[in-house]
Amino acid sequence: MAVLTPLQARATAVEPTNDVTVQIEQQISGTIKDINGDGINLKGKDGKNYYISFNKFFEEQLANLNLVDGHEITVEGNVVEDYSDFYTFDVYKRGLPQEVTEEELTKLEKLFNEKIKLQKELSNEMAEEQFEKKFEAIKKIREDMYKIIKPYLLAIWQPATFEEYIASYGFNEKNIVLEENDKKQLKVIYEEWVKLEIDGNEEKANEKYDELHKILEPYFYELYPPQIFEEYLEDKEFDIPTETLAKLKTIYEDAQKAEKAKNDELAEKAWNEFYDIIDPFIKPLTFEKYMADFDFEVSEADNKQLKQLYDEILKLDEKEEQAKIEEKWETFNNILESYFKANKKILISASKVTINGQEYFPQ
Repeated sequence: MAVLTPLQARATAVEPTNDVTVQIEQQISGTIKDINGDGINLKGKDGKNYYISFNKFFEEQLANLNLVDGHEITVEGNVVEDYSDFYTFDVYKRGLPQEVTEEELTKLEKLFNEKIKLQKELSNEMAEEQFEKKFEAIKKIREDMYKIIKPYLLAIWQPATFEEYIASYGFNEKNIVLEENDKKQLKVIYEEWVKLEIDGNEEKANEKYDELHKILEPYFYELYPPQIFEEYLEDKEFDIPTETLAKLKTIYEDAQKAEKAKNDELAEKAWNEFYDIIDPFIKPLTFEKYMADFDFEVSEADNKQLKQLYDEILKLDEKEEQAKIEEKWETFNNILESYFKANKKILISASKVTINGQEYFPQ
């Protein structure tokens, strides 16, 4: 078990991106707002919002924490700048086979750090060519890392039987029966795929897997049928004339047929026509519903100004007055910016958790 000392009164402080001064190691108490993967969103007793990551804890330990929405919890940990900082090499190597050598671990750590660096450099504001170049570099690093650990993974791999593999899709639960010829062919291809994987022939193994999915595709379509037009309309607040509804239904079904036939051009044309017809009937959110999505309240003066801007935007013609709409949205978002900044989550990597007086540490 890791041994951690209580926080000292004069802990070092840092300045995170949301301009809130916090300690590198600090204690946070608050209420769990919701559980998100291996972390929680926490409303601190200090009024601030936190995301607490339990990246240092193993899965079994997380299960023992018994985290529940609404419960109070106390956490000690350090501040990080970005969500990606939670996924350290120490966390990554936990999932590696024990047989990986020290030399290979050194190589993996170097590659891992290069990957993280490139990921942090990625930005939507980059030129497309530069973005793609970095993305490809990240992809290459991932492939290089996988090449190092793949032999170990294959050595301990216990492939499912064909029957187990097919059962995993849940066809039986929907009473979907595979045709006998398809089943025989799938069994042969599956066993060839397993052999190719074990032999390390990745390229041919991928080709075999594609063959499997090509045969299974009609069954997947039956397993996950597309949403019918009436289901699409269920949660929509439309007031559409009957004759227009009939036309929309025809176009909707044509678009789905084109998608099933993998005719992308025809599908895109049908969907564009569908949305051109339906868009004028879509009722925009009221200002109150729009603001309800935000996890903060604005001042009375700002609320009044925001409502006025929102109502003005809705009155403008989207096609003819796009420039005015964009200008008003910019003003609208500028007013909200200070609220977003003040309510931005502080990211904490937990090194100690206290629930109902019980203390938990990473192993």
